[in-house]
Amino acid sequence: MRLHRLICGFCLTFSVASGAPTEGPISPRSPNIIYILADDLGFGDVACYNPRGKIATPQIDRLASDGMRFTDAHSGSAVCTPTRYGILTGRYSWRSPLKSGVLQGYSKRLIEPNRLTVPEFLRSNGYRTACIGKWHLGLDWHLRGKDPSVRIKTGWEIDYARSATNGPTAVGFDRFFGISASLDMAPFVFIDQDRSLGLPTVEKKWGRKGPAVADFEAIDVLPNLVRESTTFIRKSAEAARAGRPFFLYVPLSAPHTPILATPKWQGKSGINDYADFVMQVDDAVGQILGSLDRAGLAGETLVIFTSDNGCSPQADYPALLAKGHDPSAGFRGTKSDIFEGGHRVPFIVRWPGQVKPGTASDQVICLTDLFATSAEILGKSLPGDAAEDSVSLLPALLGTATGPLREATVHHSINGSFAIRQGHWKLALCPDSGGWSKPRPDRDEADGLPDVQLFNLAEDRGEQHNVQAEHPEIVEGLTSLLEKYVANGRSTPGQPRQNTGPVKIRKQAKAAP
Repeated sequence: MRLHRLICGFCLTFSVASGAPTEGPISPRSPNIIYILADDLGFGDVACYNPRGKIATPQIDRLASDGMRFTDAHSGSAVCTPTRYGILTGRYSWRSPLKSGVLQGYSKRLIEPNRLTVPEFLRSNGYRTACIGKWHLGLDWHLRGKDPSVRIKTGWEIDYARSATNGPTAVGFDRFFGISASLDMAPFVFIDQDRSLGLPTVEKKWGRKGPAVADFEAIDVLPNLVRESTTFIRKSAEAARAGRPFFLYVPLSAPHTPILATPKWQGKSGINDYADFVMQVDDAVGQILGSLDRAGLAGETLVIFTSDNGCSPQADYPALLAKGHDPSAGFRGTKSDIFEGGHRVPFIVRWPGQVKPGTASDQVICLTDLFATSAEILGKSLPGDAAEDSVSLLPALLGTATGPLREATVHHSINGSFAIRQGHWKLALCPDSGGWSKPRPDRDEADGLPDVQLFNLAEDRGEQHNVQAEHPEIVEGLTSLLEKYVANGRSTPGQPRQNTGPVKIRKQAKAAP
C-alpha cells in the first residue's frame, strides 16, 4: 500500500486545472502582487519566527502582524538558482537541465524558450510586470568575436556595448533592473532592461574576480535595488488605481555574500556584520512597504516575503551562536543541505481584506506554489504543460482549507540529493547532508551510513534520529511516491510531462572499510 494512503488518507484537491489561459480585461478586484525574495536569509533570522533570536526585524515582523505567517514553507532547493527557476515556472528545477549546483554570472538562460512563466501569465491577464534585483537564471551575452563556440572564461570575451538576450525581458517582464547573478559573481555591472549600465573597464573582486564598471561597488547594490523598486511602485500607482495592476518581483541581493552593510547599519546589531546586513534587509522591506503606503496601494496589494534558501555558513555561525542567535532556529543544517536548515524558509503573506491579520499556517508549502496561487486568485486556468509542481495556497490564505494542500513536497540539495516530505515524515535518499554540513558527501565522515534517512519531524525537529530501519514501509511508500513524481514529470494532477534529461533520485554512501 502506498504511503500517501497509509499516512494521510485525505482526498487531495489541487487548484491547477488544464486548459489555455484566458486573455481579457483584468478584474477590478485583482490585486497588485509584490514578491520580495531575500537571498540566504535563515528561517531563524526573522524575529517573529525565532523567539530566541537576537536580530531585530521590525519591518518584517510588522508584515507578519498584518498578515499570515507560514511556519512550514520550503524553497524548491537549498541553493539560489534552482529555487528561482521554481518560483517563476512552478516547476521543480531538477526537471530542467540544472540537476545540481547553481548558474554563474555568465551562464546561458535556464528557463526554456517555450515555458510559460508567472510574469508571462500575469501579463497576458492585464498585469504590468517588473523584476528588480538579482536574476541568477542566466542570459545570453554577445561575444566580441564571431565564433559562437568561444567559452566565456574571464568575462572580457563579452561585448558589453551590445544588448544581452534571453534574460528577464524574454520571459515576461516588462521591466528589469539588477545584476546577472549573485553579488560575488562577475560581471560587476548593473543591467537595465537588457543592457549594461556603463562598460567594464577595470577588474574587481567580491568572492570572484572579473570585469567591472569603474564606479560599481557591491555596497551600493541593495540601496539601488530598493530605490528602483520604490520608483516602479510610484510610477505604477496611477495605472494600478485605474484598474491595471502590477506584479513586482524583487529578488534582493542580500544578505548573501559579500556581507556589506552600509555605514548606517554597520554595528547596529551588536552581533556581527551578517546580523547588521539582515537589519538592512529588514529596512529594505520597510521602504518597499512604505512606498505602497505613500501610493495609497497597500490595501490593494498582496505582498509576499520569503527567502531563496537557508542561511549560509559564510554568515559566521560560530559568532552568531556565541551571541545566542541561531539562523536555523534549531533546525539542522544550513544553505545547501537536504536538512531543514537548508530549505525551510520564512514565508509571510499580507493581503488586506482577504488574509486575516496576525494569523499563522502550518501548511507544508513550497515556493513553486506562486504560479497556481496567482492563477486561482485571477480565476484562470493554467495550461497542462505549465506549473507542473505548483499548488494554490489560496485556501490557506482565505482560511478555507480543510486539509493539506499538497500531497507531498520534494526537497533538493546543492549536490542533487533528494528528499520527500509527507505529513510529519521526511525521507532523504542520501546518507549525508547533501551539502556543506557534516556529514558531507564523499567524505570519510559519511562512510558506512545508511543509504537513506527517515525522520519524524513531529518528534524529531532537529533530524537527529534516523528511523529508516524501524519503518521500512514508510521508506518504501515515500520512495514510490517520489519515483511516480519523477516518472510523470509532474507532482500535480494532469497529463504526464517530460523531464529534461534523466533524473536520478538516489545518492549512496561509500562502503564501510
